[in-house]
Amino acid sequence: MSIKIKPVSKLLIGDGAVLLLLCWFLFVLPDRLFVSPTSYVVEAANGELLNAAIAADGQWRFPAAETVPDKFAKCIIAFEDKRFYKHPGVDILAMARAIRQNFRAKGIVSGGSTLTMQTIRLSRRQDRTIAQKLFEIVLALRLEIRCSKKEILKLYAANAPFGSNVVGLEAASWRYFGRNPQSLSWGEMATLAVLPNSPGLVHPGRNITRLITKRNNLLDQLAKLKIIDQATANLSKLEPVPGKPRPLPQNAPHLLNRFKKERAGLKIASTRIRSTLDETLQLKINALLKRYNNRYRANDIDNIAALVLNVRNGTVMAYAGNIYQPENAGLESHVDMIKAPRSPGSTLKPLLYASMLTDGLILPKTLIPDIPTQIGNYSPQNYDLGYDGAIAADRALSRSLNIPAVRLLQIYKYPRFYDQLKKLGFSTLNQPAGHYGLSLILGGSEVTMWDLAKTYMGMARSLNQYNDYKGYYNPHAYDAPLYVQNRPSEKLDENDLQRNALLDNGSIWSTFNAMEEVMRPGDEGLWEQFSSAQRVAWKTGTSFGFRDGWAIGLTPDYVVCVWVGNADGEGRPGLTGIDVAAPVLFDIFRQLPTGKWFETPKTKLKKVLVCRESGYKAGEYCPDRALELVPFAGEKTAVCPYHKIIHLDQSSSFRVTDQCVSPADMVHQSWFILPPAMEYYYKVKHSDYKILPPFKQGCADAGNNYVMDMIYPKNNASIYIPLEFDGKRGKVVFTATHKNPAARIYWHIDDEYVATTSHTHQLSLSPAPGKHTLTLVDDKGERFVQQFIILDREKH
Repeated sequence: MSIKIKPVSKLLIGDGAVLLLLCWFLFVLPDRLFVSPTSYVVEAANGELLNAAIAADGQWRFPAAETVPDKFAKCIIAFEDKRFYKHPGVDILAMARAIRQNFRAKGIVSGGSTLTMQTIRLSRRQDRTIAQKLFEIVLALRLEIRCSKKEILKLYAANAPFGSNVVGLEAASWRYFGRNPQSLSWGEMATLAVLPNSPGLVHPGRNITRLITKRNNLLDQLAKLKIIDQATANLSKLEPVPGKPRPLPQNAPHLLNRFKKERAGLKIASTRIRSTLDETLQLKINALLKRYNNRYRANDIDNIAALVLNVRNGTVMAYAGNIYQPENAGLESHVDMIKAPRSPGSTLKPLLYASMLTDGLILPKTLIPDIPTQIGNYSPQNYDLGYDGAIAADRALSRSLNIPAVRLLQIYKYPRFYDQLKKLGFSTLNQPAGHYGLSLILGGSEVTMWDLAKTYMGMARSLNQYNDYKGYYNPHAYDAPLYVQNRPSEKLDENDLQRNALLDNGSIWSTFNAMEEVMRPGDEGLWEQFSSAQRVAWKTGTSFGFRDGWAIGLTPDYVVCVWVGNADGEGRPGLTGIDVAAPVLFDIFRQLPTGKWFETPKTKLKKVLVCRESGYKAGEYCPDRALELVPFAGEKTAVCPYHKIIHLDQSSSFRVTDQCVSPADMVHQSWFILPPAMEYYYKVKHSDYKILPPFKQGCADAGNNYVMDMIYPKNNASIYIPLEFDGKRGKVVFTATHKNPAARIYWHIDDEYVATTSHTHQLSLSPAPGKHTLTLVDDKGERFVQQFIILDREKH
């Protein structure tokens, strides 16, 4: 018997063909079955839907969910593929039955497709031909090898058609029932399970009778399979079927749009995020803002925004970028004011105060001049147009006085403060420091609510953590808040800790205490009498022209920021932070749990002897001293410059010198002496202020006392004199002050006598354009000289 051996070449060809066929089978299935765009979806921290947007192709198609509800899995398997868990992707019995039914009907009445095959068909969108059917069988077998049954069900549930422009179970559940699929009843789930079978024919709102029949048949089938009992099936049949599709929730539209723009940078593949937002708080704030907006629109103030941050974990709890009324295009409610650059008004003042405490330039209660001020061509004004003469730095902050803030910035230097803001993360300072100048502290720049709230949250986080890092600082304290759950946070290594911080914790604590001492709107200060009242450090801001009203407040647990105004920048009378934003701020805080105040950072503070009257470090002549907790850098501050020793006669009624009284007969007394311009206003509001006694007759001032000062204009000021309504040239009101109320002052301009004043030293003058020298001489021969410039109206 002879054995025939096949040629090697034929064996190789046969084996190669098998290998090629195997390779084709392994790689025939695309890596990604479904490439259609999906809807952007924002969920609350608890998983509830907050917002969704239609996909780019006009379909409501949510990204695939992590799991498929058990009810839907049982319904769809009972309706479409009873042996789903038993077959390998192709059900031979179902296929044979379909062929037999089609042969008898002389047409296609049944496809015999499994859920796996339907998933393949949904992904390919090809015509239903025998060739395509055979190819689907191959792809279905391949899909079963790659994916588990649960994964296949997830793909099917996310991409099945449910009528009109609704794709996927989750979108259908929200569009037809207004709830997530996990909360649907058996009747509702059975309704959805029969829709993909013929979505064009069986559509909610049309063909209701057929829809009900299909649903009821499925419920009976579920009862027959013992998945539910017959009583449940019968009760489910009584449920109404959906009618007109429902609108999807639009409770965080501005955060959704933010996520759209930032998704690539966040490196999130899905168009769905589980956010950090608290659903209950978000809905409450949306309603609260709507109520206030309805009130403010009576004054043509159309827009309002609020942001709530969780200090402890650095996350966003509520994000309302605007009221949301897309049907009214004129309101521009689509603009996210949390991201919009706007003038911050006075909301940066606490940052300057904290920076100066950190650098040892002031103490919390250091007296700051509050007098008419002109620096070059810049003349800041307080909101009430009044002056205190001198005011403690913390009090100036709590009252939000502009002139003391500008004078502090003049000491700190605006380029330095500009750099500090940059380091703190303000992203909108896109001009050089000189572009803003001293107006930087009064809202001369633009900031976003996001950057502002982030910075205050960073200060609060730094203060909360001061004990945790044993004298070091967490460099990530000022990182941007997170609005996506489970995002990888910065891991902190011991080597990352810093010895020095942008703002010292002792300075932050002092700043927050100063910010707390403000009377709340509507409370008339009575909140301080109740131990249960929430302690809040807060600040308001109003931009020039009444275009922006701000309020920002914080506790150890929360930061709340509110903006009110018009998105187009139109100003309105009464649009101030205290009137329109502060009430909203405290209404939001009433929705938040109360907690303890910031822990005193004792290791960052030390007791220093402070002069009670001036707020400076106590000098040798300060009679009233107190030990105060101040930041460490406070030791570097200056000693009180206002307490000086004066020499009086035995009656203490007159000042004397050694030219007229023997030193042995003098009374040496410490006296609180302010410069004349500061004294002029200070004594009006401080009845206990004692002016210097006059010199005793026969005693001459040795020239060591500064007795006169100009309140307006200041030295080297440039003055523009406008025309009056009648076309005539106006006048400048020159104002001087003298320590002796009874003194007479003789005024000279360019060495020419002009006038004499007593008691009230004011003159209305209209000097010619150009540079002039002003000389004041009092009746004791004391002289005061300074210069000023009158601008030429034709050249300016």
